[in-house]
Amino acid sequence: MLPVAASSVPAPTTPTTEVPEQGVHVSSAQLSAQLQPKVAHAVGAAGLELEELQISPAGRRKLVRVVVDMPDTAGAADAQGDAVGTTDAGDRTDLDLDTVASVSRAVSAVLDECDDVLGGPYTLEVTSPGLDRPLTRPRHWRRASRRLVKLRRLDGSELVGRVGPAGEQDVTVLVDGTLRRIRYDELERAIVQVEFREPPADELRALDGERPKEEPT
Repeated sequence: MLPVAASSVPAPTTPTTEVPEQGVHVSSAQLSAQLQPKVAHAVGAAGLELEELQISPAGRRKLVRVVVDMPDTAGAADAQGDAVGTTDAGDRTDLDLDTVASVSRAVSAVLDECDDVLGGPYTLEVTSPGLDRPLTRPRHWRRASRRLVKLRRLDGSELVGRVGPAGEQDVTVLVDGTLRRIRYDELERAIVQVEFREPPADELRALDGERPKEEPT
């Protein structure tokens, strides 16, 4: 299995809406917090998940950057994920331009209804996560199943291993031929590594084998 770089798919820029300035300064973080529920609802109604919402000044406008991802269809499976462990990159459905454009229209409609919050014209950008996105949520780990990742733990130590079944609290990682259970709260950062060849067959067999006993890490 070759990991495929999940390059961002930019959405067509939506028409901006000119709105009189409200005269009240609101920080970008406050704007994002206020708009997050409505934007998440619009994205969810389109069958996707809101990964991130960023609002930043861009001259006399505001740049609204919405990062969306495919839903975690494996999340409803066994938390230790026997089925998840066999997920292959080829089973993944990536976002296409039509889907992103559809989400852009839905989010734009929501933003147009929030003129009083935005307080001025905006430019909307809808995109998908890139390969360099840190793995910070259980569904990120499930989508990275069988991929090679570099982990940095809170104590500063680093590991490189292949992702196995991922639960809500921890993930199984094959490190130097040994299956290790690692809790998410032990990690500072985890990034998928680019590979240019098929994963070793013995590593895939190990990940597909019997669920390992929990071991200290």
